Amino acid sequence: MSDDIIRRCEAKGLRMTEQRRTLARVLNDSGDHPDVEELYVRASALDPRISLATVYRTVKLFEEAGILDRLEFGDGRARYEDAEREHHDHLIDLHTGAVIEFVDPEIEALQEKIAARLGYRLKGHRLELYGVPAKKD
Repeated sequence: MSDDIIRRCEAKGLRMTEQRRTLARVLNDSGDHPDVEELYVRASALDPRISLATVYRTVKLFEEAGILDRLEFGDGRARYEDAEREHHDHLIDLHTGAVIEFVDPEIEALQEKIAARLGYRLKGHRLELYGVPAKKD
């Protein structure tokens, strides 16, 4: 599955240079939500010829092609994840900036119920929760 993003880029007709392929592999292997600077660190470790400007341009290209989703968690950094990942929601730790992915069937059902009550069929959603660790007594 490590070539999934590359395959989708090629299917959309994007020209895939070696540097774009390297960045696509880094993105595909990311289990977190890296920003451009973190993607640059990871990609340049594999190919020192990659510049920060190349990473910015490539991320924008992948986003515009629908390959990546841009996430804004209120910390001033745009973060990215594969647009075709399984649906999930996010809990953002306001102390550490950690992003925790979760899926909750009760929340999913409640959203559908609310949409129906308001006369809508839900086609998608994005849920972000912001919190701090609960104090343990």
